[in-house]
Formats: sequence, structure tokens, C-alpha cells
Amino acid sequence: MPNPRPPPNPPNAVTDLAAALRTVPDFPSPGVQFKDLTPVLADPALFAALLDRLAAPWTGGDVTHVVGVEARGYWFGAALAARLGAGFVPARKPGKLPGPTLREAYALEYGQDALELHAADLPTSARVLVHDDVIATGGTAAAACRLVEAAGATVVGVSFAVEIAFLDGRSALPVGVPVEAAITV
Repeated sequence: MPNPRPPPNPPNAVTDLAAALRTVPDFPSPGVQFKDLTPVLADPALFAALLDRLAAPWTGGDVTHVVGVEARGYWFGAALAARLGAGFVPARKPGKLPGPTLREAYALEYGQDALELHAADLPTSARVLVHDDVIATGGTAAAACRLVEAAGATVVGVSFAVEIAFLDGRSALPVGVPVEAAITV
């Protein structure tokens, strides 16, 4: 039996995705204009469009693994890895992974934090795409890149769902590594 409803119009990946972001003022602290991606996740067409935009620059390339940064980097990182036919490796907050890990500290606007990963999950031949949901100042993604390098693997790119351009987070990332963002605000 044919579907009685026609498929929805595909979203315009640039305008519809950006328009779907919800801005939450003063979260998590005063003065921050938080860019909330959950409306994109809630809409199947927008979610698919975002995954298409995230995967497009890396499709047909040589990405063997995607390292997704905890926690929101998991939302898209695992799906991105599946679309690219790559493995997924989580970069987690300290103490969340069992067994031996590599650790990399980084500065935040309000203190310090760290990421850890299992080096055993990244062979030295791995060609890694680092993914996080948002790039602001770039410290978290830069730490994830250093972790990948400490594991002996190669960072071939860095990917974000949203880039907050005026904060110039790209300048914190490794020189010469391609950086892509699906949405720039």
C-alpha cells in the first residue's frame, strides 16, 4: 500500500538548521548565549540534514575513527562514524572509562577540566576525525586532538555541529588540520 502522505520537503540545511537552534540566555552562566541543538535532534528531517552536512566533507576520505567529545559530541559523533563507515571512540570526562587511559587537561573560561580516552581503542594507523557539538574557544577540541596524537594516531580533521565564530576557537586547533562546522553563528 503506498504511503498516503508525501515525504516532507527536505530542509534547507543552512537556513533551517540555523533557525532551529534555540538560544538560551545566561546559561550556564550570566552573559552566555547558549546554543541549544535539541530542537534539531527532535526533528527527524533536520537531524538527518545535520548528519548529511557533518558527513559530506569527510565522505570518501580516509577517516577510520571518529573521536566524540563527552557528552554532546556523542549525539552526532557516533552517527557520523556510522555514516562514514568508521569506528567511534569516546573522549570522556575523568574517571568515566574503566582501565588505563590517556588524560589531557585544558583550560575553561571558569577553571580547568580534562578528557580521557582508551589509547588501546585507537591503533597507531588510525586516521581520526575529532567531533564535538559546538566550538566556542576551542579548548576542548584542542585537548581531544592532543589525546589522539598522544595515542599515536593522526588527526585528519575536526568537525562541529555549531561554530560560534566570534570566539575564534579555530585558532586553538592544530595548524593545518581541516576544520568544518555545519552551522556558523
